[in-house]
Amino acid sequence: MIEFRDVHASYGDATPILKGIDLTIEDGEFVAFVGTNGAGKSTTMRLMNGLMKPDQGTVLIDGVPTTQLKTSELARRVGFLFQNPDRQICSSAVRDELLFSFQAVGRLDDEARRRVERIIEELGFDGDADPFLLNRGTRQLLALASIVVLAPPVIVLDEPTTGLDFRECTEVMDIISRLHRAGTTVIMVCHDMEVVADFAERVVVMADGRVVGQGPTFEVLRDRRIMEEADLVPPQMVDISLTLATASPRFADAPVATANTLCEMQAAIEDIVVGDAAAPAMSKGNPEDAPFQGAVRKER
Repeated sequence: MIEFRDVHASYGDATPILKGIDLTIEDGEFVAFVGTNGAGKSTTMRLMNGLMKPDQGTVLIDGVPTTQLKTSELARRVGFLFQNPDRQICSSAVRDELLFSFQAVGRLDDEARRRVERIIEELGFDGDADPFLLNRGTRQLLALASIVVLAPPVIVLDEPTTGLDFRECTEVMDIISRLHRAGTTVIMVCHDMEVVADFAERVVVMADGRVVGQGPTFEVLRDRRIMEEADLVPPQMVDISLTLATASPRFADAPVATANTLCEMQAAIEDIVVGDAAAPAMSKGNPEDAPFQGAVRKER
């Protein structure tokens, strides 16, 4: 479990970045942190693995303040993926990069070597390849593998899909999802609201160094007040479902207003649009009963 108790943080004498953060992340959760640039998300992540210390308040990992844990102990408990893999990779061969992870925590033994070879085979790496000659997506995958190979109970991901194409994004998120299903606590900063909606179980919304909202993913994404306060736009499918849900009383409790996955939302929206298009007589009654009927006809 990770706890923030009235945490304030800044960089040197600069303006405070975090202004009294209180939150708890339970073991096994998949939590996404969202907010605009400068909201304090990355600073919050750095406090979790000891890269930063709070100016005021306490950050606890399994009940122990991070200020009382050695860097090597924090690395065993919390794996951290930087937004830019080039800030993380430091070896001249893929195999050496993965072995370095064990060396950094003092565990370079036969079991470590076996685990490195296993992940090289699983992810299709060339163990002798120069990491800096790999493409952006493969370098990101290697940086993630250097964390995964240690099997920490918590992984913290700072924008894991930035700069990746769709295939690379899918590959990275598939690995992260499998880790979560196996019991790993996943904490992710992400600007891509579609990725957040597809994978996160809970969302923490930050703005101006504070937590302005948190809760189950789709409850938060549907809350226009929270989204507007943080200057965020929900995924397009959520936005459409909200519009439909408020367009007519008959949609208020329909699946389109209660769906908890993007796929369910899309199916519910399609049912409404197709149903309205198939019932032109409805337009002679209450126009609110068929809010998208005219649009469907026009497109045809």
